[in-house]
Amino acid sequence: MGSDHHHRKLHVMFFPFMAYGHMIPTLDMAKLFSSRGAKSTILTTPLNSKILQKPIDTFKNLNPSLEIDIQIFDFSCVELGLPEGCENVDFFTSNNNDDRNEMIVKFFFSTRFLKDQLEKLLETTRPDCLIADMFFPWATEAAGKFNVPRLVFHGTGYFSLCAGYCIGVHKPQKRVASSCEPFVIPELPGNIVITEEQIIDGDGESDMGKFMTEVRESEVNSSGVVVNSFYELEHDYADFYKSCVQKRAWHIGPLSVYNRGFEEKAGRGKKANIDEAECLKWLDSKKPDSVIYVSFGSVAFFKNEQLFEIAAGLEASGTSFIWVVRKATDDKEEWLPEGFEERVKGKGMIIRGWAPQVLILDHQATGGFVTHCGWNSILEGVAAGLPMVTWPVGAEQFYNEKLVTQVLRTGVSVGAKRHVKVMMGDFISREKVDKAVREVFAGEAAEERRRRAKKLAAMAKAAVEEGGSSFNGLNSFMEEFSS
Repeated sequence: MGSDHHHRKLHVMFFPFMAYGHMIPTLDMAKLFSSRGAKSTILTTPLNSKILQKPIDTFKNLNPSLEIDIQIFDFSCVELGLPEGCENVDFFTSNNNDDRNEMIVKFFFSTRFLKDQLEKLLETTRPDCLIADMFFPWATEAAGKFNVPRLVFHGTGYFSLCAGYCIGVHKPQKRVASSCEPFVIPELPGNIVITEEQIIDGDGESDMGKFMTEVRESEVNSSGVVVNSFYELEHDYADFYKSCVQKRAWHIGPLSVYNRGFEEKAGRGKKANIDEAECLKWLDSKKPDSVIYVSFGSVAFFKNEQLFEIAAGLEASGTSFIWVVRKATDDKEEWLPEGFEERVKGKGMIIRGWAPQVLILDHQATGGFVTHCGWNSILEGVAAGLPMVTWPVGAEQFYNEKLVTQVLRTGVSVGAKRHVKVMMGDFISREKVDKAVREVFAGEAAEERRRRAKKLAAMAKAAVEEGGSSFNGLNSFMEEFSS
């Protein structure tokens, strides 16, 4: 091959799981690779391609010489027993949570029907590598048939991957008297304390448990892992992961930091349900570090009683706030205390639906972030230098909470004790909401937390700049798969 491989572009295929929390960082990743001279192709289904097309067009208009494309796979929902048009986890909005969960689990298994199309495409296109989502364990076998290296993208960080690994190997939850008794995660650096109620699928017996076992096996058999994180954030866990779990791992994040144009920040995910300019003007009128931003990501739905408590807790705290509320249906605002919006006028803003999160977090008036601890949100909060109130709901969010509160020490836990296993987690009182919000803003410990948070933000930005740890991680990845 000699020196002529310099003239051939590295071709990377990306195959995200069809949910916003997975598609957004994958889009960031595809942009990043193409801005470093690779050709990026994103594989997805028809309705999801509509979500991606606009930001890709924006990106191409700004960078006409860069290569980034979408390849569409058919996905016949109805034939697979899914509701018409449900090609994305976020499209499942049944008011009955059991129905919704059942459909989501079915959706996880239905994606397997994309395997044949993936194989045909790999056979004709032969990319240099395929970065496929963790939830597509079958992608490893498909890529193997055509000697295409398959890499796993989890959409989470090293810490939660290591915590899950240690719990899977040592099963400490089997040695406690009750599901709410705290234990230290064996072998994991940092003496991290957790309970059985907070860990995911410890049993391995359920359908989802068996599926997760398959996911872990495909990770071991893959050509490596690409991680949306940066070394300085969780260095002990990056080292542990590479020595114990998967030695071929590259960290290239935080991906959200690369897209810094206003257009790109405003257009992450869906079109916001609020005018960006109006939102920023409201923030401009507030003092620096005085507003708390409250958002629970794209998947969690809270019952009315819980939303009511959040409203009461925010009002009691006396803090200015922006609160993003996702409702399955608009049920006449039964979830707001009588006269709430009148009383908090000028002090609080409720965004129903989707918010321009990165723009809000990066604004100087924003001084704290109440988060469900989804990994994308954690990284966006870290990059914005914000202390957080942690309120994990499901998935690996309790692990992420432990990273923030026990390792980074930049967060205050609201006190959620139970994983939603089903989509309904712990009930948190207004008193707990009020207390945690106040704690983030006031007192000596709060100043310490804020200082640490600002330091992490500086490290996050340095990591992706020339010569930084993630910049170098991407370089070594590209060299590895170009040769």
